[in-house]
Amino acid sequence: MRPSGRKLDQKRSVSIETGVMKHAEGSCLIKVGDTHVLCSASVEERIPPFLRNTGLGWVTAEYGMLPRATNTRNRREASQGKQGGRTVEIQRLIGRSLRAGIDRSALGERQITVDCDVIQADGGTRCAAITGGWVALRMAVNTLLKAGVISSDPIIDHVAAVSCGIYAGQPVLDLDYAEDSSAGVDGNFVMLGDLRMIEVQMSGEGSVFGRAEMNTMLDLAEAGITELVAAQKAAL
Repeated sequence: MRPSGRKLDQKRSVSIETGVMKHAEGSCLIKVGDTHVLCSASVEERIPPFLRNTGLGWVTAEYGMLPRATNTRNRREASQGKQGGRTVEIQRLIGRSLRAGIDRSALGERQITVDCDVIQADGGTRCAAITGGWVALRMAVNTLLKAGVISSDPIIDHVAAVSCGIYAGQPVLDLDYAEDSSAGVDGNFVMLGDLRMIEVQMSGEGSVFGRAEMNTMLDLAEAGITELVAAQKAAL
């Protein structure tokens, strides 16, 4: 029995509220169970120096957690003068994932920055940030299209992410913190809406896993991504 009482292949409830920030070109609040992430997308008419005169745009991301997003207070990274390794790794993952779903030539020489701020954490924050970040990105692109700034839609497909792992010897979908903190195997699957894979992160943290278990987790992930894409469509 999972701590939450969910079935092995059952995701947590998902809700996505759009337009939650007045000034951002795109924004949403995504809730995956008790994990809540505020996502915003900001359009800037500039690009990194290495992309100048290439005709290509850029999508990047920043990620952070509020001090009381967890059960004990964490110091703000700004007060420590630097970002932690986990933060840097996650925001790079978000950026890579979102860029995989966009035609950068159609975006033109401009940058969209997606900010993902974790309000409350209960496992799977990076997956929620990617899924919600795509919704914010989609809305920002819609703003550009409506204003006539770009003439063709650069969005190739949906992008979403879900965790899978082995908990108490069983492959399970969408780990919450109680499961994630004691899982034998932990993984994150990032996919396009058509279920082609962007990135897979898998690690045996308390045990090893075989090909059959990997295939089971992939099947679970595909079902989870399908649900998340449906939630994105409903939100938009």
